[in-house]
Amino acid sequence: MATPEDPLVGALRGGSVHAFDVVYARYRVSLFGFLLRLSGHRQLAEDLFQNTWLKLARGAARLEPDTDLKAWLFSVARNEYRSYCRWRRVDLRRLLRAECERDAAPGSGGLDIELSRDTERAFAHLTLADRELLLLLNIEGLEPKTAAAILGISYQTLRQRLARARAHLAHLLLELAI
Repeated sequence: MATPEDPLVGALRGGSVHAFDVVYARYRVSLFGFLLRLSGHRQLAEDLFQNTWLKLARGAARLEPDTDLKAWLFSVARNEYRSYCRWRRVDLRRLLRAECERDAAPGSGGLDIELSRDTERAFAHLTLADRELLLLLNIEGLEPKTAAAILGISYQTLRQRLARARAHLAHLLLELAI
């Protein structure tokens, strides 16, 4: 099925700097916001953001003609964060276990997120899978099928996880209000 971005993907595949600039302008704000909220640290988000764009620059020629650029970028960004977490877990076990756990908690780094303080605190207690899901759907506004593709799960699984994630967040918010 053809998408409105097919010409843009074709231009990227052909090495067009202008096409890259268009894609960057279109997705940079939402992609950075996703990484900032996911990681909880501005510097980390900036590094992951840069890595994501480098992957596009280096891999543009290998994109499939029908690539959904937004889904592709968010998938790469998510994978960058998950890779960082895996690396950090291994490194932390050897070096700074207690400090790392404190630093890795979302919301511990003075975020510029437009969420209430209670929502940020509750959000920080969600699992990574729940945070990713809620960020993609509620903050980034992605369609559920696109979010499912990014997360590598079926649409039905997404619906089930979403119900649980929302219930868990609501429970945490109630606890904070008491």
